[in-house]
Amino acid sequence: MSEQSTAPVLTEVRGPVLIITLNRPEAKNAANLAFSQGVAAAIDRLDADDALTVGIITGAGGTFCSGMDLKGLLKGERPSIPGRGFAGLTEAPPKKPLIAAADGFALAGGMEMIRMPRQMPFRVAMESALTGEFFGAERAYELGIINRVTDGPALEAALELAAAIGANGPLALKASKQVIVESRLWPKDQMWKKQQEIVAHVFASEDAREGAAAFA
Repeated sequence: MSEQSTAPVLTEVRGPVLIITLNRPEAKNAANLAFSQGVAAAIDRLDADDALTVGIITGAGGTFCSGMDLKGLLKGERPSIPGRGFAGLTEAPPKKPLIAAADGFALAGGMEMIRMPRQMPFRVAMESALTGEFFGAERAYELGIINRVTDGPALEAALELAAAIGANGPLALKASKQVIVESRLWPKDQMWKKQQEIVAHVFASEDAREGAAAFA
């Protein structure tokens, strides 16, 4: 077995897509420090490589992530990186689009990786956090936490979505993601100015000229 295949986080490039696989199936992909460092390194690679336009994060062994590695916690190890947060991701997500292909369980910090409190209604998030009760993929879809429920492996649907996203210009993708993420906190009287500051360079780019010519 290769060193790469036993690493806590694996990466694979498929065209313009970087697949990041959480690879601790024996621990239900619980996050320890090495796991978090591996995710952070993969996110850095995604953002730094101009040939990559979209990332997919998924879990090996039929589980997405079961949260913090409690055995590591008992040894005094925390799966957080200063400035990067839990799993090397929560405080510093990539600038490029990142799709979660979640098969099986996403527990505790595993839900935090896909930003649960920001993606479900406040009261539902509070109830879920305080009760710890499980809910399935259909309920997650109803609440708007996930985009799609798949009959087969989530990775295949994620690759289809990545292909649709990757068909667009990379500068526009990064700018669009930045506007959508940051605009939730913008005051109404500043929103258009702030949006223009982000997208102005996109309209001046060669990508924009090529896109306009193709559309015309």
